[in-house]
Amino acid sequence: MQVATLLDFDGVLVDSEAIHLAAFNDALAGLGATISRQEYDDHFLSLDDAGVFHKVLERRGAAVRDREHDVQRLAAEKGRCFMARFEDAFRPFPGAADLVGRRRLRGPMGIVSGALEREITFALERMGVLSKIDFIVSAENAPASKPDPSPFRLAREVLRALGHEGPAVAVEDSTGGVLSAKRAGLRCVAVTHTYPARELLEAGADATVPDLAALSDELLDGAL
Repeated sequence: MQVATLLDFDGVLVDSEAIHLAAFNDALAGLGATISRQEYDDHFLSLDDAGVFHKVLERRGAAVRDREHDVQRLAAEKGRCFMARFEDAFRPFPGAADLVGRRRLRGPMGIVSGALEREITFALERMGVLSKIDFIVSAENAPASKPDPSPFRLAREVLRALGHEGPAVAVEDSTGGVLSAKRAGLRCVAVTHTYPARELLEAGADATVPDLAALSDELLDGAL
């Protein structure tokens, strides 16, 4: 039986969370606001760009009526800053390309991420694996960001449209991502690139591994 694999992007395939944080702070500089790494990890890491800026502006007391315009402007600026940094600092985690290629032989392959699609496709092209990805659920087409289950629910709808009625496994690195996958009824294996195993297991991960090399097919397929 084929098993579909649904991979998160930032923090799973590419080591990019620090780049996202720097780009958020680039965009927020004009407001005199910054996000610390601890605050980012604790509250923002699994959100999409708009979700982060909504929370930042809410904490600063911005009126709801003014927030949407500011969020759009800040998100556009953050996207530009991120790509400028990402092109120079792009770094996939060891084994990322091999994982994608190996799992594509086991069943459909999807990316489920709060990143923008252009960021995801840029990285997949650089890694040489874009052709192995069947679909991408990105910030633009998910109804809400993780930890809401809607990104993974959408992924399951796409899988059904592709004719896959079998099992699927999510691979995540954040507690918000784990919560999203489990709330969508998925098996979830988490890699401890970003959060310790204890927190990922408390969020509901079915198993944790220290790196991508430890993501065996047996573990991902649920045989272990």
